[in-house]
This record gives sequence, C-alpha cells and structure tokens, in this order.
Amino acid sequence: MLTKVFGSAVHGVEAITITIEVNVGQGTKFFLVGLPDNAVKESAYRIETVIKNTGFKMPRLRTVVNMAPADIRKAGAAYDLPITMGILAASKQVVYTRPPEAYIMMGELSLDGSLRPVRGALSMALQAKKEGFRGIILPYQNVQEAAMVEGLEVFGARHCSEVTDFLQGKDTLQPQPAGERSDADLSEIEGQQIPSAVYAQARAGESSGMRPYGLASAAFDMDFNEVKGQHFIKRAMEIAAAGGHNLILIGPPGAGKTMLAKRLPTILPPLTLEEALESTKIHSVAGKLPGGAGIITSPPFRSPHHTISDIALAGGGSMPVPGEISLAHHGVLLLDELPEFKRSVLEALRQPMEERKITISRARFSVDFPAAFTLIASMNPCPCGYFNHPEKDCSCPPGIVQKYLNKISGPLLDRIDLHVEVTPVPPGDIARTPASPEEPSQLIRERVIAARAIQIQRFSEDPHRVHCNAQMSNRLLQQHCRLPHAAQTLLENAMKRLQLSARAYDRILKVGRTIADLAGRADINTEHIAEAIQFRTLDRGNWGRFQC
Repeated sequence: MLTKVFGSAVHGVEAITITIEVNVGQGTKFFLVGLPDNAVKESAYRIETVIKNTGFKMPRLRTVVNMAPADIRKAGAAYDLPITMGILAASKQVVYTRPPEAYIMMGELSLDGSLRPVRGALSMALQAKKEGFRGIILPYQNVQEAAMVEGLEVFGARHCSEVTDFLQGKDTLQPQPAGERSDADLSEIEGQQIPSAVYAQARAGESSGMRPYGLASAAFDMDFNEVKGQHFIKRAMEIAAAGGHNLILIGPPGAGKTMLAKRLPTILPPLTLEEALESTKIHSVAGKLPGGAGIITSPPFRSPHHTISDIALAGGGSMPVPGEISLAHHGVLLLDELPEFKRSVLEALRQPMEERKITISRARFSVDFPAAFTLIASMNPCPCGYFNHPEKDCSCPPGIVQKYLNKISGPLLDRIDLHVEVTPVPPGDIARTPASPEEPSQLIRERVIAARAIQIQRFSEDPHRVHCNAQMSNRLLQQHCRLPHAAQTLLENAMKRLQLSARAYDRILKVGRTIADLAGRADINTEHIAEAIQFRTLDRGNWGRFQC
C-alpha cells in the first residue's frame, strides 16, 4: 500500500516542502531513498524501535521510503515523525480519518517515542501556510515559534502516539492559539499575517509616529549613566545606533572601549515586526532560539571570541548554517580586540558589509544568508597599548606599531563609517562626583527611536527594503543627501586634504544624514557634514595610513 505524508527541509533560511512516499509490498528489506544523509539513514533503527515500543510492529515486507524531490539533500533526524506515520499507514496498522496530506509533520523521535525539538520551525510554518496546508505538527517545544503564523493550525505533540491518535480522529492534540487580530493595520510579513497576540508585548516600546510597530527591547543591567565623561564617544555611539553605522573604537587598555560597546544595546531602537521575523527565522534555523521562545523582541547582539574561524563567522559547513554575521542580522556584531582576529576572518566581512547578505556556495547548490548587521570594533593602537597616549610612552620597537595597525586592511577600514579615538578618563574625574548626572540610556534611546522613525518613513516605499541610513544605495544618496554649496565645498576640501576614497565620501554623507535626523532637520547643512568628518579619525595625520 502506498501512503504520502509531508515534511519540510530548511534550505538557507527558507523551507522546502518534502513529499515522503511510503510503499509496503511483497519482498523484504527496508529502503530509504531520495538523497538522505547519514542521520536520516540511521532513522531506520530509531523508527523500528519506536514502532515496537508503542505497540505496533515493524513490517517485515519490502518497505520503500522515497523523499522527493530527490535532488535536494535531506539532513538531520527531524524526518523521524513523518516517516513513522507513513509506515504505520502503509502497513495498514492504522487507518487515518484525518488526511495526513493536509499537514506538515516534523520531529525527532527518542526510542520511547517522545519528540525532540527541530530547527527552522518558523520557516516551515511560513512555507506550509504559503502552500495551503491546513496545519503543521511539531514537537511541543516549537509551537510558540510556529504559532506566529496566522491562518495555520499549529499542533504541539510530546509523543508520537499523540500524533497517531490525532490522525485517527481523536482530539489528543489541540491547535496552539494564535490570538485574534485587533488592529486591521498590522503589517503583513512575506504574505503571512502576524497575530495581535504576538505583538501585544511590543506596544510598550512603540514611539509615536513609529511605523511599522516596534517591539519592546529587553531590560538591561547596565546603563550609559554609569559611564563618566567620554561624551564624544557616547555621541558617536548614538549616531551609530540611530543610523545603523559601523563604528571602530581605538585607544589604550582600560580607556573604556569594551564597556562602552557593551552598552550599545541599551540605546538600540526596537525591532520592527519585519526585522523581528527575519531575525527569529535565522536563529531558529541555526538552533539558537531558546526552547519555548516565540519571536525575538530585541536587536541581536553577538560578540564572538577572536579565535573564531572563518566558517563560524561567515556561515557554512557541508550543510550551510548561519554564522555570527547572520545571527547579528538587524543587530550588532561586536569584535573586541580587532587585530587579534585572523586576517582571513576579517576579510570575510568586506562583502557582507556592502551587500547585507552572504552567499555560501557549494558544488551543487548555494544559499544566501541575510547579514544586515552593525559592526562595532575595538582595538589597541599598538601591542603595548600606549601609542599616542597623552601621558604614557609607547614601548614598542620601531615599525611594530605600523605592523600592528596593518592587521586591519585599508578596504575593511574604509567600510567603517565612524572612527573614534578613546582617551582615558583622568583618575580625578573618575572619583569626582559630576556636577550633573550622566545622561541615562533611556533618554539617548528616545532620540535614536525618533531618528529611526524618520528613516522608516523616508524609506517606506523603497522596494529594496532599506531600514536605515547606513543601507542607502547611490540612488538614495542622491535623492536624500543633497548638500548646500558651503557643505559641498567643505566636504570636497576634506576629501582632498585627507585623501579619502569615494566610499568614504558616501559614508560621510550617510553619517551627515543621520546627524541631521537626530537634530530633526530635513536638510543636511555644513554643521552636520563637519561633525561627520570629525569621525574619520583614522584617516587623519596622527594615525597615518593603514596599509595592506
């Protein structure tokens, strides 16, 4: 007897529906075909044990399981559940009154029949909805994630016997409630309706005029009001957060580079619903979504160690999975002690920083992972850490400083919008109580949200899904970054004096646009361009040129 059930394979961050055909007929042996990997092939032993432990019998006839399309490699143990349901039906041990072809089924089985969670549940649910399936059956740990898709019945099961009874017509599984829409103006993400229950938590972080609705950020145990002084650095980080600009901090050890960088999430604007959905899909595919979690509600913040490999940063593997730059999508990637990273790792950042995605190519296929991240980097100016220090002398031998700085290539540095030198706060100022308290993160964040709301409105009709000023194309630069004559002259003089590249010219324009947005100005003026130029520290005389 031939039976068809349906599963799903994750390709990149998207899902592809897999048709699983099971035929039990005359003969012997078990055959699993359709380009399965070793983990899928090993499922035969798990499935046989599960079938016996749940009161059924593994058929001793010729059993053929075909997974189509056959040109797509199937990986992982998540196909255990649909294959088991197909074998039971094809061997006539159960009769399904609910049509199994109306549901996507995925789940890894333990030997006692209990279900383990799978990766990519949100992508699977989106694809199931797109292809018109009635529902999706997943391990109960994944239901919160998949239930974000409205119009699709999402069932969470703890044991395969619950799935068997459900398909036989019993009410052993109940659909996960998704909540009813209370606002007809909700955005549609990739054609899928996001229920009000999902974004109800978001309204606390929503600012007036913010469109589409933002998601409230999580509470933090650190704040900018704990940082004394460093007002120039705080200003640079406010600009970086408001416009999504890349930032590099250079200064001696103990000056506060890492401390400031780790406080950046406290001023980041809330994720829009579209950004939150994209980030959740990536973390789900990578297996980084906490168990039982639904949507990611705050911008991701990733801080890998400097021993990270090229593949771990960029993504890849025999079956490519997202790397750190994709996990930081719509968030921040912090690279502390930048020169300590391998040169090949740093150079892997260059293309994603420009194109906001990374393509992983293999012999038979290629996948695209989103990578629209904000890079925050910090570094010492030399091995001893005290080159250009206002009080301490550098002890590095001649030529060592330049060799150390050359670990950061010119093309990579050119892609960083804001270059900031961090100088130590004098000991007296650290101990002294300031005349007025330092500005808290909440006030800075409110200005950042207001500036980002202007950008969301500005790019709302752009077909390329630009979210912030740092992502503007040349066409958008010409449209939104027109300069008055005085500002244009100032920028041209700076280009000649500092010998800046054409890319640096565009970066200054983007930063100037963000500074104008923070000031609530529709036009960029000379003051905004002058401040943007000041944030090209590493292009100026004291530091010299970074050479490849």
